[in-house]
Amino acid sequence: MDVYEAVTSRRAVRRFTDRPVPRKTLERVLSAAAWAPSGSNIQPWHAHVLTGAPLAELKKRAGERLASGDPWDAPEYEMYPPELKSPYRERRSAFGEQRYGALGIAREDLEARQRAAAANWGCFGAPAALFCYIDKDMGSPQWADVGMWLQTVMLLLRAEGLHSCTQMAWAKYHKTVAEVLSPPEGLMLFCGMSIGLEDVTAGDARTGRAPLDETVTFVDGL
Repeated sequence: MDVYEAVTSRRAVRRFTDRPVPRKTLERVLSAAAWAPSGSNIQPWHAHVLTGAPLAELKKRAGERLASGDPWDAPEYEMYPPELKSPYRERRSAFGEQRYGALGIAREDLEARQRAAAANWGCFGAPAALFCYIDKDMGSPQWADVGMWLQTVMLLLRAEGLHSCTQMAWAKYHKTVAEVLSPPEGLMLFCGMSIGLEDVTAGDARTGRAPLDETVTFVDGL
């Protein structure tokens, strides 16, 4: 698979088979991903990878919290600006309409939307999951570094025939994740990432992208 195919075939998959992902495959992906760029090469990402019984335990604990109606943990970072301006607001709304529309869920059916969102904490059935932390002392440029690392991981997973889904939703249960992972003091959970083989029977629709002239300006020379 060439780079263009990896980029264009990568998408957030929300239904996986339970076929295990070999440890050697994950090690190969993450070893190569270490070459992702970061300012002054500080490499500010900290990852934990769960499979098997530890992942099952985390899913169980998260499911129990969800079932009991336990409120989300106090946020450690702001996922979106309180007032999302145009055109970002419209893009987010369009995503929601497409995502829930594909599931046959009406906009006003909040209960069904919540049930669909709950699949996040089961990792959409994925047999492997990565949890990405960043030091609480890091600034915006280092968060960008972490994003480049995560993208590198996702593209390398595609080269292995695997899919993924990054999930900021796990930050809402960061205390539960910490109970299972015991991360070092001073780290903040940014996101989880479900990893595995796509369940192709699900037929998930792929979200579109803004046209090039909305996001890119060419300044040509004479």
